[in-house]
Amino acid sequence: MSDAAEGGCLCGALRYRVSGEAIAATLCHCSDCRRASGGTNVAWAVFANDAFAWLSAEPANFSSSPGIQWLFCDACGSLVGYRRASRPEHIDITTGTLNEPDRFPPGVEIWIGEKIGWETLHPGLPKRERSSLNE
Repeated sequence: MSDAAEGGCLCGALRYRVSGEAIAATLCHCSDCRRASGGTNVAWAVFANDAFAWLSAEPANFSSSPGIQWLFCDACGSLVGYRRASRPEHIDITTGTLNEPDRFPPGVEIWIGEKIGWETLHPGLPKRERSSLNE
C-alpha cells in the first residue's frame, strides 16, 4: 500500500496502519479530549474501518459515557484512538501518534466554545462550535 501510513504509542506496544485519505482531520478543543490527553487540544484523523488495521495487540479502552470509547496503550498510557457508537464505521486516530503526522493536517477546529481561554486558535482554519461530523 503506497498510500499507507503507520503509527503507534510511545512505548511501541501498539502499532497500526491507515490507508487512503482521512474522512476528516480536526483539531478538537473539547474538555473530554483535554482530560483524556492532558493537552490543550487533540488533533484527530478519522478513517473508515476498512482503511484501518491494528498491527499489534488491540488497545485498552475506557468508556467515558455510553457509546464513547477512548483507545489507549495499557503499557504506556498513550491515547491512540477514539470510537463513538453513533459512528461505528469510523475510527478516530490521534494524529500525533502517526509516524508522519504532517500527512493529515487539521482542516477545521472543533468544539471551540470549550477551548482554554489562553489558547490561540489557528487563523487559517475554519471554526465549529461542535463536531465537524454533524453530531
